[in-house]
Amino acid sequence: MSQVNGGRKRGRVNQSRTGSRSSLTLLALLAASPGAAETARPTESTELPRVVVTSPRPSGRSKATRPRPAPAAPVQTAAPTPAAPTTTPLNTNTITESGSRLGLTARETPATVEIVDQQQIKEQGYRTTTDTAQGFPGVTAGDGPGAAANFSMRGFSGTQINTLYNGIKIGPSEMTNRIMDTYNLDRVEILKGPASLLSGEGATGGAVNYVTKAPHTGPILNEAFTGWDSINGFRFGAGSGGSTNVKGLDYRFDISRTNLNGFIDDTYTKLFNVSGQLNYRVNDSFKVWGAAEYKEDRDRFYWGTPIVPKNFPGVVPTSGIVSGRWTQNYPGPDFAGPTGTLNLATIDARTLTTNYNVLDNKSYGKELWLRGGFEYTFDNNVTLRSQAYAYGARRYWHNNEINAFNDTDPAPGTFCCQVYGQVYRERLTVDHDQRTYGNITDLSWNSRIAGMENRSVVTLSAYRTQFNVAQDTVFGSDNVDLINPVRGLYGDEADEHIRTRVSNVALSFEDRLKITPTFALIGGIRVEGIELSRIRFDEDGKLKANYPFSKDFTPVTGRIGYTWEALPGVTFYSQYATGADPAVANIFILRPTDPLLLTTSRTYETGVKVLSWDKRAETTFSVYDIERDNVYQSKSGHRVSVAAKVHAKGFEWAGAIRPTDEWKLFANIAIVSSKYENFIDQDTGDDFTGKTPPNVPRIVLNAGTSYRFPTRWPVEVGGTVRHVGDRFNNDDNQLIMNAYTLFDAFAFVDVNPRDLGWQGVKNTRIGFRVRNLTDKKYAVWGDPGYPDQILLGAPRSFEVSAAFKW
Repeated sequence: MSQVNGGRKRGRVNQSRTGSRSSLTLLALLAASPGAAETARPTESTELPRVVVTSPRPSGRSKATRPRPAPAAPVQTAAPTPAAPTTTPLNTNTITESGSRLGLTARETPATVEIVDQQQIKEQGYRTTTDTAQGFPGVTAGDGPGAAANFSMRGFSGTQINTLYNGIKIGPSEMTNRIMDTYNLDRVEILKGPASLLSGEGATGGAVNYVTKAPHTGPILNEAFTGWDSINGFRFGAGSGGSTNVKGLDYRFDISRTNLNGFIDDTYTKLFNVSGQLNYRVNDSFKVWGAAEYKEDRDRFYWGTPIVPKNFPGVVPTSGIVSGRWTQNYPGPDFAGPTGTLNLATIDARTLTTNYNVLDNKSYGKELWLRGGFEYTFDNNVTLRSQAYAYGARRYWHNNEINAFNDTDPAPGTFCCQVYGQVYRERLTVDHDQRTYGNITDLSWNSRIAGMENRSVVTLSAYRTQFNVAQDTVFGSDNVDLINPVRGLYGDEADEHIRTRVSNVALSFEDRLKITPTFALIGGIRVEGIELSRIRFDEDGKLKANYPFSKDFTPVTGRIGYTWEALPGVTFYSQYATGADPAVANIFILRPTDPLLLTTSRTYETGVKVLSWDKRAETTFSVYDIERDNVYQSKSGHRVSVAAKVHAKGFEWAGAIRPTDEWKLFANIAIVSSKYENFIDQDTGDDFTGKTPPNVPRIVLNAGTSYRFPTRWPVEVGGTVRHVGDRFNNDDNQLIMNAYTLFDAFAFVDVNPRDLGWQGVKNTRIGFRVRNLTDKKYAVWGDPGYPDQILLGAPRSFEVSAAFKW
């Protein structure tokens, strides 16, 4: 059993395992991202904003997520008149703290910042955050049960991508992420490339930020949603928000319940989420707010389908799911088979819905957020904002996790646990208890330097996390039949206990200097002080060797770049940015014998963002080059080996256009080359230089279109296509998860409120959607910690839904 395999998962700590009007319009016509332009929404003013959104739709962001630019800053786009359609196809008019704390729009930020809002989430049918992330250019994702809702982008994956919740990081994504429904969210934001300046250590591939719905000022609006699918899954959500009878007091409340049944036998995910926020304007200068949220998931997880040798007697091979060389990793050393010919990989067609988990498997997560803060404007140029937060979580896994097919020759002297032609299984139980407390305070001001407009913000943030883990050390195992596994029960268990404490204090400074009305320099620096301490006891309560230990880190990261609006609506940009994180990218699993080093990363990026004069068409293009040094990777899930450098380079393009009021098109494409440099396994001498890290496809493409028929009951029909290139399951690149292409189709009808019995309903929408229209069989994700198995993608399914607003 490997020390790293368990550690890099969700808490198997240290155990064996981003010219002219005609020319712009022509460029946009070539465009086609889920952010297709939409009709104007009801105008409502925004209160307590961390970000001012130029769209007239309700927003009301919390202090934690959006710094409000001072009114005097002429660089901020003025809010449009109520009648003007101001949403843009790719949402680059939205101000997002994911890209900067200066209160800049995505277009004004010298980086790739992408946004999918709630309207687009609904139109594209994104049920979970994993679904939503995959709509972004170049992003792939998988709900691996040990590390759910994890992403791959720009050549990096897992803990090399930070996950934020309303701008707050809660820990390494592979240990803290859970499957989450999208109903309670206002939007999802992604900042591509090293993002340590904004989200702290760990962000090499970028940062994903989930933003919850928040209050708006204006009449109360209510909504409800329900849906059912052909696997007997259902979703329900209801929400309400607006101004109360108390002057200055606005509210938002949402509740959702989801039951997603799996296509694998006896698997499901049940989600519950309730969130609320109050905003109170004491006066024109002083505002306070408070928010609370509770999330819960209960799951019977699918841990993967065994990869088998294509020529093994009796195997019924499938095509198009996996290819390449089959090797055996668990429970013993790699073995090519008794004849040396059983080395072509496949998935047995008889196992496409087979569950190998124990009958008494279970998993759950419970999370509670408490947030609150204030905003005080001293004058038109200086604003102080602060928020405090508390976060608590319990996460639990009790499963059989390894499903490894064995073709070892049944001769005397073979490994004790191997049984020829059967599936080797291995158990693990893990229990997380996390408590995090923190504060984020920033002071922003506008000024002039030599007559040039300048905006600055200084941010002080601090948090403390106590992360306690109990995990099984028995690792019970057995062997079951490939086709008809007797699943049995978990069996014996004995827990050891690991307690980790992390304290972090960070000071950052950002500045934008407008050299001319169209050219701006933007930069920032962040200094962090990280203190880590760990103690560990065995199952008998005895202190383990080399524990306790502690370690301090002081990473310094930053960004420098520019934006240049060469023509109205045409903005060029470039940036150089750096990032840093502890070795193996997960501060919670470091052992006293691990190299306690900081990895470093840097990126060069340049691109252009184009918005047509009428805001009906938009396109973005970026080229980047990222290097990450001092990287430690797991080889086939067994051990940690140094890979001196990962080098990724590529380009991304996204576009959307609305040629008419009824017709929308979108598309995005990303191509990346990600390779190890100087990666020689310290134990075996194997050279992985030039190999591609796991779960990194060469190409990802999304496209879609829809047309709305303007009848009495308007009907909109559309479809999308998604293509993902070949990916590898582990560092040796021997096993290939084959490229796949998926098609979805949808239709919805907006019921005319005049035809409803109750005239209080303003909007009613009935929808129908087909997912994976061609019933494609494919591998959606692979986990190098479990190299003998892969996660299959969902087959074709149907969904009906209904949504109401009043």
